Formats: sequence, structure tokens, C-alpha cells
Amino acid sequence: MAAHPPRAKKSLLQEFKDFLNQGDFVTIAVGLIIALYFQKIVDSILAGVLFPIIAAIFGKPDFALIGFDIGDARISIGLVLNAIISFIVVAALLFLILKAYNRMRATKTGAEADTELSVLREIRDSVRAGGRGPV
Repeated sequence: MAAHPPRAKKSLLQEFKDFLNQGDFVTIAVGLIIALYFQKIVDSILAGVLFPIIAAIFGKPDFALIGFDIGDARISIGLVLNAIISFIVVAALLFLILKAYNRMRATKTGAEADTELSVLREIRDSVRAGGRGPV
């Protein structure tokens, strides 16, 4: 059995640099930053538009005040509604973004497929005509 040659030990700093350089670390970081700012936009839409409308419907100045008391305990329906509405708004916005992204990808892929298909048709027609194909 052949012995493996000894491997040089990497420094902790070199291993960390290798970790950062593998994969799409920068792409992930950019995606996280965009997600954080997207959350700010959603929060602003909810706090500035939707929650005041719903709070006005219930006749309370603050959406979180919607609820009732049982003895000394406060049952805050407003907090639950807040979480549900936040989830629905975020899910709807992500759905619309992904739908637009998938449509963009399909259009791009379709255009490339048409280009490849047209080139293959040109080659076929050229071969049928006895030519050597496009040069």
C-alpha cells in the first residue's frame, strides 16, 4: 500500500479565505441585504397604509389595541391579525416577484432556443441544398 505524501497544514486565516472564496458568497450576501431592505418596504406599507385602515374599521387608534380583557389578562387580537396580514402581504409580494422572474427567465430561454433552432434549420437546409453549411 502506497503512503500518501504529507499535506501541508493550512493556516486558519487561509482556510477562512478559502471558505469565503468558494460558492456564491457575494451573491448570498447581496441577496440578504436586498431582503432586509425589502422587509423595510413591506413594514412601511403595512404600518403606513394597511394597519391604519384596519384600525379605523375597528375604531381603535392603534392596531395593537384591538382585543379584549378577560380578568387581568389582555387578549390582543390585533397582534394576531398583524402577524397574519404581514404573512399574507409578504407571501403575495414574493409570489409576484417570483412570477415576474420566472416569466423573464422563460422569455430569455425561449429566445435562445429559437436562435439555436433557427441555426439548426439553416444547417439542415444548407445540407439538403448540397452546400457545406454556414461558414
